[in-house]
Amino acid sequence: MHRAAGKFLLQLEIVDDDGSNTMAGHSHWAGIKHKKALVDSKRSKLWSKLSKAIIVAAKLGGGDPDANVRLRTAIQDAKSLSMPRENIQRAIKKGTGELDGGNVEEALYEGYGPAGVAVMCDIMTDNRNRTAPEIRKIFDVHGGNLGGTGCVAYLFDRKGIIVIAAAGDREEQIMEIALENDAQDIQTVDDRIEIFTAPEGLTQLSGAIEQAGIAMQVSEVSRVPQTTVDVDSATAKIALKLLETLEDHDDVQSVATNLNFENEAVAQLLS
Repeated sequence: MHRAAGKFLLQLEIVDDDGSNTMAGHSHWAGIKHKKALVDSKRSKLWSKLSKAIIVAAKLGGGDPDANVRLRTAIQDAKSLSMPRENIQRAIKKGTGELDGGNVEEALYEGYGPAGVAVMCDIMTDNRNRTAPEIRKIFDVHGGNLGGTGCVAYLFDRKGIIVIAAAGDREEQIMEIALENDAQDIQTVDDRIEIFTAPEGLTQLSGAIEQAGIAMQVSEVSRVPQTTVDVDSATAKIALKLLETLEDHDDVQSVATNLNFENEAVAQLLS
């Protein structure tokens, strides 16, 4: 998935030491570092989530990855986490109806965390009647509440996000590729380059970067908050527990939030 521990990364708005706001990509890096140690122990769970993504992609667009961009991306994601080829093929066949088990559907759950932070969960499930109460309980236990459709979605924009490690003398080349492929924003933050594009432009841009032989740490469509909520460290700790518990649920593909706090707090909480 071009993105280390997968797409299951927290989307946090973080304030740099100089007081300036960075976009959600900054937190991808924190999330990646935090999740790396968990990849091996949770590999089977990640494979299950990736299988669902493949099933849904094949179900919606057919089983040919050359003609189905979403399926091609899902397969790349699976391969990046060493998912066996037979598992991938089985998931495709489930999606196309050649095998049973393809009744997976997408859903979007929205709600609030501690201090009113907005939370969005992209879900893939074969049983909404099971998933909904389980997600509701996670919100309730961790100081939040599951809301109705549209309650926080308006606070987020969907963007394609690419993160590349510091590239030294290739930085100028990366900038040129990004601009030639209609990137909306390019930022150099610490030891990485973050590129933002329209969701429909992500495949073209990531393909151009890959063709140039440049490795990507993150390449995904994410929900970027338009506004943020400031919380203290104590509240942030509770909110992070909510987000991490949601991430860990078998049916949750990704989690986004408009939580905002300083880098120092992030380092303390994710260390």
